[in-house]
Amino acid sequence: MAEIPVAVSLSVSTTVLKADEEPVPLALLDANWQSEMEDYATYKALASGESDTRRRNVMRGLAAVERHHAELWAGEIAALHGPKPAYNGNANGWFDLLSGLPGGVDIKLHRLRVHERGEIERYSKQLLTLKNEACQKILLEVIADENDHYKTLSGLIRARPPLPAMDGSQARTALAALLAARRKRHPEAAGWLNDAVYAAHDGLGSIFGIVSGVAGATLGKSHYVLIAGMAGMVGSALSTGMDAYLTSRSERELYDAGIARERRAVDYDESESREVLALSLQVRGLPEDVAGRLSHLLAEDKEGFVKALARTTANLSEEDLSNPWGAALTGFAATAIGAFLPIIPFFFMSGLSAIASAAIVSLSAHFAVGATRSLMTVRPWWRSGLELTAFGAVEAIVTFSIGMALGHAVGLR
Repeated sequence: MAEIPVAVSLSVSTTVLKADEEPVPLALLDANWQSEMEDYATYKALASGESDTRRRNVMRGLAAVERHHAELWAGEIAALHGPKPAYNGNANGWFDLLSGLPGGVDIKLHRLRVHERGEIERYSKQLLTLKNEACQKILLEVIADENDHYKTLSGLIRARPPLPAMDGSQARTALAALLAARRKRHPEAAGWLNDAVYAAHDGLGSIFGIVSGVAGATLGKSHYVLIAGMAGMVGSALSTGMDAYLTSRSERELYDAGIARERRAVDYDESESREVLALSLQVRGLPEDVAGRLSHLLAEDKEGFVKALARTTANLSEEDLSNPWGAALTGFAATAIGAFLPIIPFFFMSGLSAIASAAIVSLSAHFAVGATRSLMTVRPWWRSGLELTAFGAVEAIVTFSIGMALGHAVGLR
């Protein structure tokens, strides 16, 4: 790569006309050339002083592109019979300015990115004023390259240093710490909270329906409502807890069966299993060569290879499994709490006042459960709360009306 010529640039303001084209100010083209040469010098100096191999190679590539841009502008100046431009900037560009910035390499990369954005804006304005066909072609190429530079520098800023070599246990510990830090920055609802919210809603909705129906049939006679409500609460809580236990245990059994199946397949024909994994990774978007290399690397650890096959071919992941007894306890307790709320007023009152109090308590609980559900979604809390409250109100009206009709038919009132 040729060295930058250091000389005094001619002050050029001549405008050269070509046939059927608007005049092109050579001073502007010379300024573009000077800017590209300064950027070339900056990136070249950064590359020579960079210890990180990846960043050094990136800087070299950016320098080469900036040099190419300068050659494009020099060629256009020559085509318009202008004088040969001579670089009048610092031999290291603005490397010395970057070196004096506090804050480490990320600050320097950020400053470079800001500069590239400024270059994009400057050249975009020239697209509106330079109507020369050749200049327009150069501007479009340069703007596209500067956009790539901006993205490349952004990627370097976001990049993390490579992880040190570690065994499986150390990798799990590092992953847990990294995920904990991400959750701290971007909180999300725990898996058990998701299960608890839906279990509470299930208990609240089902028992609110029972309470509304029995209250409608008996006009709020508390002993009837309490008997039906408590029996429904216990039955609903036990059913939900049992379902959660069986579902969790079934998921674990399916996972174990899937792992055993993949292990037998690997023992029978490991090369076929490597091909299966490589093709599965390709389907998920990895290039063929990368998928093949990754499949061979994973095959060096048999257990890790078997788990990777189970994850990619059957979507089986050990991280998604829950403890059966924990799931059962969460489902039972949350359902019981949700189911108990509509019954509370009938412990202290009877008649229409108890019905009204139960409706207020239950609909408020519906709103609270709906608002809590927004922790697991992107919907506004108030919209989710109002939606569930509306469903609860419709459920109460329907079951209360049915209860009134049945109570009148069988003579409970």
